[in-house]
Amino acid sequence: MEIDPSIDEAWMRYAFRLAQRAEEQGEVPVGAIIVKDERCIAEGWNEVIDRHDPTAHAEIVALRTAGLALENYRLGAVTLYVTLEPCVMCMGAMSNARINRLVFGAYDAKRGAVCNALSLSDASFLNHHINWVGGVLEHDCSGLLRDFFKARR
Repeated sequence: MEIDPSIDEAWMRYAFRLAQRAEEQGEVPVGAIIVKDERCIAEGWNEVIDRHDPTAHAEIVALRTAGLALENYRLGAVTLYVTLEPCVMCMGAMSNARINRLVFGAYDAKRGAVCNALSLSDASFLNHHINWVGGVLEHDCSGLLRDFFKARR
């Protein structure tokens, strides 16, 4: 099923606003949402510092909220939107949750586990494969991260 790119861009704008919220809290600016049946059922942003939790990445926070909302650890027919290509931990969690579709903004050449440092979206040793689209609002998402780290140096 072909998805209208303007729909992905609209949802990514929502995730981008959450990334800005993370930045306001001093966190690495990454935001994520989970959409099911054209409605946002969960959202998250990086909260590793605030929660003192190394697993509190935007994707994990959103996955936990979605699991509670659907009362199921299998999320199936949802799309996860995130402003940065997910890491190994987040891709593992998405695979375990059986996420159907992933849309991300900025590529992460050093740590990205979708198609850069690793390609877990279609790894042969996993029994679930995630359909994905990268680079949605890439310029905005990359710019937010670049400016955040530039200001920290």
